[in-house]
Parts: sequence; C-alpha cells; structure tokens
Amino acid sequence: MSNSPSPKDPATTNASPPARPEDERLPLRLLLVYGLQHILTMYAGAVAPALVIGASAGLANDPASMGILVSGALLAAGFATLLQTVGHRRVGAQMPIVVACSFVPVSAITALAAGENGENLPVAFGASLAAGLFALALTPFFGQLVRFFPPIVTGTIITVIGVSLMPVAARWIMDGATRTMEDGSSVPAATPAGLALAGLTLVVILVCSRVLPGIWGRLSILLGLLVGTLVALPTGMADFSRIGEADVVFDPTSLFYFGAPRFEAAAIITMCVIMLVVLTEGASHIIAVGEITGSKVDAKRISAGLRADVSGSLIGPIFSATPTSSFAQNIGLLALTKVRSRYVVATGAGILIVLGLFPVLGSVMAAIPDPVLGGAGLVLFGSVAASGIKTLAKVDFTNNLNLVLVSASIGVAIIPLAYPTFYAHLPESVELIAHSGIIGAAVTAIVLNVCFNVVGRGRGAASTASIDTEEIGSAGPGEAKYTDQAGAAYRRGGSEPLGDPRP
Repeated sequence: MSNSPSPKDPATTNASPPARPEDERLPLRLLLVYGLQHILTMYAGAVAPALVIGASAGLANDPASMGILVSGALLAAGFATLLQTVGHRRVGAQMPIVVACSFVPVSAITALAAGENGENLPVAFGASLAAGLFALALTPFFGQLVRFFPPIVTGTIITVIGVSLMPVAARWIMDGATRTMEDGSSVPAATPAGLALAGLTLVVILVCSRVLPGIWGRLSILLGLLVGTLVALPTGMADFSRIGEADVVFDPTSLFYFGAPRFEAAAIITMCVIMLVVLTEGASHIIAVGEITGSKVDAKRISAGLRADVSGSLIGPIFSATPTSSFAQNIGLLALTKVRSRYVVATGAGILIVLGLFPVLGSVMAAIPDPVLGGAGLVLFGSVAASGIKTLAKVDFTNNLNLVLVSASIGVAIIPLAYPTFYAHLPESVELIAHSGIIGAAVTAIVLNVCFNVVGRGRGAASTASIDTEEIGSAGPGEAKYTDQAGAAYRRGGSEPLGDPRP
C-alpha cells in the first residue's frame, strides 16, 4: 500500500493545485500534526549544541542558565525557520526547510566559551554576530553556486548528506553508554536496552508506513516516537520527573543574559572560517530539498535561503543562542512523508517559538529517550541517501568519468566518518573544514565535474544530458525536473536568476 499523496487525497490537495508544490495549503489540524512531527524529528539536535556549550562554559550545574541556553536555541530556530519558509523573497527560500542551531560551530564555540559560570560566552556570541554579518555579505556570491550543481553533483552530495548523518543516529542509540574492555579502556557501545528501544521504534515506523492508510501512514515517524517513549516509561529510560524544575515562562529580562557580546579578533576570524562551512552546507541542503520536493531552485533562491540560514547568527546572541543553519534531519522527513508544504514547517516554527517561550513545555519533549530518536533517525537519514541515489540514477555513466567523480567524492566523505582524527595534524581551522564529509564531497564533486564535464566538454556531456526534455514541466519527490527556461539557464551555466516559467 502506497502512502504517496494521490489526486483524490483531501489531506494533501486543494481544489486548485498550487503553482509550486511547496505552496500547498493544508487544513489547520494537519499543519499542526505534520509541523509537530518536524519538531519531534529535530528537537534533540536543536538543543544539543546549547547543552554541550553550556557544559563547556561551566554551567552544567546551573539549571537556570542551561534553561536560558535551551530556550534561546529554540527561539532562534523558530524565528529563523519562519524567515526561511514564509520570509521576504530576498530573505528566505520559501521552502519547507527547518533552521536551527548548527553542529558545525560547536567545537570552536566550546573552545571560545570554556571557563566558569559562562564568563566567556559573550566572546562566543560576539564572534557569532560578526561572522553572521560576514556570511550575510557573501550570500549573493554563494547563490551563484547553482551553476556548479548538475544532477551528478547534487545526487552525490545528497547521498553523502544521508550517509554522514548515520553516526548521529548511532550516537542517539548509544545514549552515552560505554563498555569496559579487557585492557580497562572504555569504548562507546549501545546497551541491549537501547538497542531494543531503537529497534522497537524502527519496527513501529516500518509497520505503520506499510499498513496504515493515507495520512496515518505519513505520520509513522510521530507514531514511532510516541510508542517508543511510552514503552520507555516503565523502564525509567524516559524521565518526566524533573519537568517541574523548568521555568514556566521565558523572562524578557533574560535577553543578553550573559552580558553584551564581546568582540575579539581571533575569535571572529575563527568563526568567519566556520561560517564558510555553514554557507556551503546550507547551499547543499537547499538544493537537496529542491530535489526531494520537485521545486525549482536557482541562484536567487539559494541566496535568499542562505540569508535565512545565517539569520540565527544575528538573532541568536540576543537570546544567548549560537549560529543556525538548515537541518539535514528534516530533509529525510520530507522524502519519507512526501508532504512538501512550506506552511507545515512554518507551523513547526511557531511550535518552536512556543516551546522557547515556555521552557516547561520544551522539557516535556526533551524527555524523549535518545534511543527512540536514533531508531527514527535510521529511517530519516536513510531516506536522504536514497533520494540522492535516485537522482544519480538519472545520470549517464557510459563512456565518461562520472563514475570516477562519484566514487572519489564519496570516498573523501567517508574518511572523516571512519576515522574522526584523520586530519588531526592539520591546523585547527583547516581540520574543521576537512573534517566535514559533506564539504569534502561537495568540493571534490564540483572540482571534478568542472575538470571532467565542463573543461573541453567532450567526454562529460552526459552530465547535463540528464535533463530529459520529456520530463520538463513535471515534478516529483526526489526528482530533479526543470521548466524550459530553467533547463536553458542550466545549460548556459545558471548565471542569471530565473523568472516565471514561460508558457
């Protein structure tokens, strides 16, 4: 039984279909349910940077300060996601993209914020603010990257995004557990209870996807998280006892809670380098969402989306939050549910803001056990990789070097996943960039595509030949489709923004 939206499915269609798939408007009840599903998918990842940074800043035993960091992360994520989904045409891609505090800057910010009682957090927030302005100035140039992303490149990057997220699901399942070896050393390992809980969540999701009809099947992730959490309650793995310790309402006097941002040159330079990584990943994510939803993505739209991505670096310091970027976790949810409306994600942004304003509500969602999130993550992140593979299936690999391009790019991406310390001898700023498998794959794929398929053309014509004229005008999840005008601009290199499709 398929859970794909059908022309007669009232849950996902209107009497007059929207011009763009992402503009579909759903009933309020579905907006709330689907929006909540997006928030449940990304909540743990959204607050994790705040928890890690707070511990590094010496606040682990200060519930009030940690609450401020978590609430600030949720508020920054909510406002940035609203900009991304329904913002102005110059700020926000108007696509179903969730924006939240990025993992990319965490290691640098923990180094900047290390100390006691949060004394160095203003330095980290000042660097984030300055780097956000730097990134904002660069967004028009990053928008032009669309010319370097034909299907051979986008398919490779989307596949790598999915594969790169698998360690996140594994860490959720392990939930910090370790095993002591014979030599006395400890290694991370999943406990039998964690494996069982993650496995149960995964089975519930798979069964619901298979047997439940219509919208219920598309809520399989939400149902899996709910069942997993309920089963975890009697075992003590889901603990709701400390919910009452959280502040009920966010206090407006908590703005700039740790003091005004402080600007130090070394910290700013470090964060500017990191924002280059955030921008590059953001561009990849926007293109990935375009592939999955069948939406048209051009240089102008990428630039607008990147402005929303980095908005958290400007908004965040006000609420004691760190830089934001688009969340790859939710790309998998788009691929799995096939619900492409940006208003669903905008509703999720509203839920994030509510959770930020009422920390006690956020603490309820924080009680979802990590193994439950890990079980759901296996499906979500795998869906991202599968979408990339589907895009690569449209590429001609005959009598060209496209296979070499894909294999080299994936190989570069896998190295830091397999050996996290592989680049440890490089300078710290260089190591940070090299350690990102997504960045490594993107750079490798782009450079090799230029060398193999652009310079001299010849053997690489197959790369752009993947634009099938019979497919022009149609769109489907996980498929790259183009209008006549988009196809022409694509073949010219995509240097100019695209307007409305020609009749």
